[in-house]
Amino acid sequence: MVLYLVIGIGLYLFQDKLLFHPEPVPLSYHYNFDQPYEEFNLPFRDGNLNILRFRPDSAVKGSVLYFHGNMSNMERYRQDPEKFLRNGYEVWMMDYPGFGKSTGARSEEAIYEQALALYQLVIKSGGADHPVIYGKSIGTGVAAFMATRIKAKALILETPYYSIPSLAGYYAPLYPVSLLNKYSFPVNRYLSNLNMPVTIFHGTDDGTVPYAQSLKLKKENTGINLITIPGGGHNNLGSFPFYQEKMDSLLVGLK
Repeated sequence: MVLYLVIGIGLYLFQDKLLFHPEPVPLSYHYNFDQPYEEFNLPFRDGNLNILRFRPDSAVKGSVLYFHGNMSNMERYRQDPEKFLRNGYEVWMMDYPGFGKSTGARSEEAIYEQALALYQLVIKSGGADHPVIYGKSIGTGVAAFMATRIKAKALILETPYYSIPSLAGYYAPLYPVSLLNKYSFPVNRYLSNLNMPVTIFHGTDDGTVPYAQSLKLKKENTGINLITIPGGGHNNLGSFPFYQEKMDSLLVGLK
């Protein structure tokens, strides 16, 4: 019983460190991306919000709001803008508090506010007012939230979870995770009443967010287009030709 309580207390106190793995860099740092980018630094709460904008070489078809996973900073996801750029979409990325050049206290509410500030900058800078919203891993919760707050062409979720308590319950089934979690990111609730196309990409061999999490989302929201990548893991879907084909087809077909 004592060990159970100690572990439970540890899960509660250190869940931020378990859930997020940021890598901060100084404001003077130059990110290593394959494409040129425009950088913005906005005052945000008690810190800074760092945003990057990538533009395609061709005419801009639309904008993508990109919300990345829980590791490092935007540079870790340096290969992702290309799949949107080659289809004519400009890409807007941001770092969460404590990631990269973004600073300040991190919380679910703060991340949501950052996402809304990102959208306001897109509109102010002449970007599409009906963007595509994309979320990867932890970012799927942010993306799903944004889909409830703005009008968008589509919502694309890559390796999503049902909710953070649901995912935590998979790893710690003996604990009342719904009471312990400081973060919720209830993707399931956000998807329940959306009036836009929703596509999920998930691999069957995902060892971080089980494929069953997407199956559960699909079961409750039958209109979702679930694209299954046989043998796909958590961080390698982009290496599968089937994924690339489906993503290109999806982006080309959006009106």
